Amino acid sequence: MHIHRPSQERGHLNFGWLDTYHSFSFGDYHDPQWVHFRSLRVINEDYIEPNQGFPTHSHQDMEIITYVLEGELSHKDSMGNGSKIPAGEFQYMSAGTGVTHSEYSHPKSKTHLLQIWIFPDQKDYTPRYQQCQIDSAEKLNQLCQVIGPDGSGKPIEIHQDTKLFNSVLEEGKNLTYPIQKDRHLWLQLIRGELACGETQLKAGDGLGLSEEEKLEVKSLKGEAEFLLFDLS
Repeated sequence: MHIHRPSQERGHLNFGWLDTYHSFSFGDYHDPQWVHFRSLRVINEDYIEPNQGFPTHSHQDMEIITYVLEGELSHKDSMGNGSKIPAGEFQYMSAGTGVTHSEYSHPKSKTHLLQIWIFPDQKDYTPRYQQCQIDSAEKLNQLCQVIGPDGSGKPIEIHQDTKLFNSVLEEGKNLTYPIQKDRHLWLQLIRGELACGETQLKAGDGLGLSEEEKLEVKSLKGEAEFLLFDLS
């Protein structure tokens, strides 16, 4: 079963300093048909104006992943972390029992990012923080696993039975991913165009797969970058 989420049907809010698109219900945008997909709760695509961002605010019991696509993000939190996340880097924060943080774009350039929330497998974990840079060669025309569950030995381990892959396919290249029994996939296309069976995806589109044996994708025009979630 395929569930297509076209980019133009996402929730869209523009606050001037922030232009944001929501694949699932978030904040002032609510669609009862699009609340979450398995443990995947949020995929927000944010465009943040220079020297703007999110003042100190709190989170609890959520696995939060940020992938910076363009620009740079400055981060400070109640765990004592203060860092900059450049384009191409993943940031992970497990909110657990509670954490406060702030995030701002570069003073002179826009920041484009994906923010992802995943439900943890239980509540009240001790908060933790991590950043991870993936070499571009590791994801070219192949799947590079960035995230896995606790104990998986992957670059980032989270409190959920979830795998997250990043890939960049050159034009005309294809890729196949076998789907294990009782697993579900969500593909989020960042840029380019992909064919997935009979479905053609454009930048910003999402595709959920359940009760399928495999995922087959092909890049159609230029490079295509995407995230692939393997969910229980």
